[in-house]
Amino acid sequence: MLETSARLLRLLSLLQAHREWSGAELAGRLDVTPRTVRRDIDRLRELGYPVHSTPGTAGGYRLGAGAELPPLLLDDDEAVAVSVGLRTAAAGGVEGIEETSVRALAKLEQVLPHRLRRRVGALNAVTVPMFGGGPRVDPDVLTELAHACRDCHRFRFSYTTHDGTVSRRTVEPHRLVCARRYWYLVAWDVDRADWRTYRADRITPTPPHGPRFTPRTPPAEDLAAYVRQGISTRVYPSRATVLLHASLEQAAERLSPAAGMLEPVDERHCLLRTGAQSLELMVLHIVLTGFDFEVREPPELLGTVREVRDRLTRALAPPPAASPPPGGADRTPGPPSGPSAGS
Repeated sequence: MLETSARLLRLLSLLQAHREWSGAELAGRLDVTPRTVRRDIDRLRELGYPVHSTPGTAGGYRLGAGAELPPLLLDDDEAVAVSVGLRTAAAGGVEGIEETSVRALAKLEQVLPHRLRRRVGALNAVTVPMFGGGPRVDPDVLTELAHACRDCHRFRFSYTTHDGTVSRRTVEPHRLVCARRYWYLVAWDVDRADWRTYRADRITPTPPHGPRFTPRTPPAEDLAAYVRQGISTRVYPSRATVLLHASLEQAAERLSPAAGMLEPVDERHCLLRTGAQSLELMVLHIVLTGFDFEVREPPELLGTVREVRDRLTRALAPPPAASPPPGGADRTPGPPSGPSAGS
C-alpha cells in the first residue's frame, strides 16, 4: 500500500509538471507497465483529480482543471522558489497582486517542513527587495497573454505607444519576458510580417481572439537577450559600438541590462553596443560609464566626441582678464585741483 501511494504521488507530480504525457512515457518514468498506469489514473480520478485521456497513438493523459484546486506537489527547491517568489510579488510588481501573494505565502509557509522554513527564513532575512516606480500590469492581461502563448492562439489587442498613439494588432504570441519590473510580449505581428516586442502594460486585449497557429522559429535562442537588445539598442535612432577599457565582469557590475549589450573581447576589454535618442546623448551615456573607451562605429560619433570635448574645454578655460576701462579711469584719483571748498 505504501508503494502504491508513493507511486500515485509520483504520478500526480508528473501530471502537474507537464501538459500532456503518453501512457508509454508515464510507464517509463514510473518503471511500471502501461496497464498499471491506467489503474493508477483511475485511482486519481476516484480521488477527485480530473485526469483527461485521449485515445489513439497520438493520445495521452492530461491533468485538467477541477472544481477545486488540487494539492500541489513540490520538491524542496520548488517550494523554496515559490515562497521567495510570493514574497517578492507581495512587495509589488503586478497590479493588485500584493495582498493575494501575502495570503498565498501565509498558507504555503504554514505547511512547509521545518527544514524548508529555516531555508526560506534565512534567505528572506538577508534579502531586501528594491523596486522602482515601474508601470503596473493588470494580472488578468498577463494571464490571458500566458494562455495565448501556451495554447498557440492568435491574440488581438489595442497597443498604446510611448507617444500615445493607439493601433490595433493581431499577433502570434510566443513568450513573455520580464525585465526590471517591465513585462514584454515577444510575438509575430501578422500584419507587419515580422517579430515585434510589446510592453504588456500598454496592451488592451480586444477579444475574440484568433484561431490556433503553428509556432514559428523564434527570433533568437536567448529571448531575454533579444528583448534586452531591443530595449537598449534597436528602439533608438542612434546606435553605436564602443570598446570599453574594462573586463566584461567590471562593465556588467556597473551597467544595467537596459544600458546595452556587452560582449567580451579579452581579460581587460569588452564591447558595448548601445543606443540613444541622439549622438550627443550617446556620448554622455558612454562617458558616464566611468571607463575609458574607443569608438568603433559609427564614424560620426567621433565628431560628436570632439565637439563635446571642445565644449568642455571652453567651459574649463579660465575667464579672460578684465581690460582697463577707457580714459584711465582705473587710476587712483588725486586731490582736486584749484582752491579748496573751504578757502
